[in-house]
Amino acid sequence: MDRFTELELFVYTAELGTLSRAAEKLEISNAAASRHLAALETRLGVRLVERSTRRLSLTNSGHDFYAKCKSLLAELAEAEATVSAALIEPTGTLTISATISFCMLHIAPIVPEFQRRYPGIKVKIIGANRYYDIIDSEIDLAVRTREYEADSNITVRRLAETRRVLAASPKYLQRKGIPRTVQDLAEHDVLIYSLANHPNTMEFTRDGVHESIKVQPALETNDGQIVRAAALAGAGILVQPKYIIYDDLVAGRLIPVMDDWDLPRLTINLAFQDRRHMPAKTRLFIDFLLDHFKRNDYERYWTR
Repeated sequence: MDRFTELELFVYTAELGTLSRAAEKLEISNAAASRHLAALETRLGVRLVERSTRRLSLTNSGHDFYAKCKSLLAELAEAEATVSAALIEPTGTLTISATISFCMLHIAPIVPEFQRRYPGIKVKIIGANRYYDIIDSEIDLAVRTREYEADSNITVRRLAETRRVLAASPKYLQRKGIPRTVQDLAEHDVLIYSLANHPNTMEFTRDGVHESIKVQPALETNDGQIVRAAALAGAGILVQPKYIIYDDLVAGRLIPVMDDWDLPRLTINLAFQDRRHMPAKTRLFIDFLLDHFKRNDYERYWTR
């Protein structure tokens, strides 16, 4: 306990500028504060503070030690806050951003259960097929398929992986036939999500063999749900992540084609501001979403 008091006293002394104000902050006497500081310097074998009649100043060693002590005390405070958060009713508005498809399929359906558990948290969902700046837009959590963020203040955490697949309605395949080779796709109506990486070029892999083809889409759109609706109506063969059309594949509304070939897969990630004290509302939803994905084993279904 004496060591902890020494570190607290040193940090307060550095920040407040005088030993007496630091002692007042810790509710100890000036004499006790002086003893603690002297004991710390003796134990370390280095002078941390230059003493004068008016104000204390840190030595070079003191500046370095202050930064380490500040970080250590902040981590301890975070650990205590994490425990306390479990005992206090979390409140506030949680702002979540994701593509419209992901919001519709995997965010909105679980919000009611989350709010039953934490009624003090209000949820705001921003559905957009573009990436907002998390900090400027005051977004607590974003779901994205890119694996890194240019801003070092943003933390990225993996949620799941998904295949991208080709599929079409039974009606379309009956009318146009089933493509058997990559080259066959040139004779088909292809439905493209325009915001994908290189949307007009498909890179296929099978058993170590790579093939690519450029397509002229029959339909191009910036929203996955529009692509899906067009495919269900028989407009052509779509190219979509499996997480968007999995239920359609299971129900037989869409039929996978050339499923023995693999397109580049997508990693679905969580992005959030790297703050030492993450709000309880954000931490709780991240844990809730991760647990939901684990219980439903989504990645296994989306990658097989």
